Amino acid sequence: MGSVLDAKHFRDEAAAYKWVEARVWPNGRVCQHCGSVDDSGPLKQSENTRIGVYKCYAKECRKKFSVKVGTIFHDSHIKLHVWLQAMFLLASSKKGISSNQLARTLGVTLKSAWFLSHRIREAMKDTSGGMFGSGFGGVEADETLQGINPDAPQDHLAGPWHMNRVLTLIDRDTGRARSIVMTEFTTEEIQRILNENVAKEAYLLTDEAGQYKRPGAQQTFHGAVNHSAGEYVSRDAPWVHTNTVEGYYSIFKRGMEGVYQHCGRQHLHCYTAEFDFRYSNRVKLGVDDVTRFTRIVEGVKGKRLTYRPTDRRIEAETTA
Repeated sequence: MGSVLDAKHFRDEAAAYKWVEARVWPNGRVCQHCGSVDDSGPLKQSENTRIGVYKCYAKECRKKFSVKVGTIFHDSHIKLHVWLQAMFLLASSKKGISSNQLARTLGVTLKSAWFLSHRIREAMKDTSGGMFGSGFGGVEADETLQGINPDAPQDHLAGPWHMNRVLTLIDRDTGRARSIVMTEFTTEEIQRILNENVAKEAYLLTDEAGQYKRPGAQQTFHGAVNHSAGEYVSRDAPWVHTNTVEGYYSIFKRGMEGVYQHCGRQHLHCYTAEFDFRYSNRVKLGVDDVTRFTRIVEGVKGKRLTYRPTDRRIEAETTA
């Protein structure tokens, strides 16, 4: 049995373009400038012709484009087959893969590996929407601490209040995860998150934290277990527990602390999107590594990611 990475689209640039085109344009080649479908053709081959470039034949357009336009690949000088290798490595690594490891494996600079991995996380983001717990399903909710919050008040520099809080929802019926970086752990914040992500008829399952009580009263049912008293499964109703979301956090924490180690608050939502994606597309749900990788490629459309200069002097010059 050969390696998955021996496939031609991981090794050959022309094959990589064809493979990506088949998934980004499943219904025909789309001009990224005017939107016309299958009204374009490849440029005549010459020494200066780039792989995968087409010219639109529409009279009002006549522009050049490729499958990279309008995607996370836009304006990237990294070869497309190298992009695909990086995507597969990120998709198949249960706890993630560091930028240093990615740089060494792919033979690119650390800066390129970091930017590349963040663009892939952008493609991993779930834009399908939908409310968890629809049809009276169960939704587990819990929160965890991850990294220092630089915006925490000075009088909160001790204890958990100076750390970032991440709240994660698990839909028991679909097996999907959705994590939100919280502004503050209050009843009002919990209520806002539930209003935006959880159906009113859903059965909400949490621990004993007081911030869940009032929002939970707005649901059809709110079940809670008392972790501080050593209760992890309700004796009266064994299906009332938060063990599923705790299992999610066991992977999330090992990845964030053991692989990525350092993460600023401004990037934390990117990493939660990565772990949410792998959890929502895991083997238990019938999704293997290749299918998970393919779903990332299918999610690259319309997800460009750029960063403004972090140097204030350069930023001032560009805005002057």
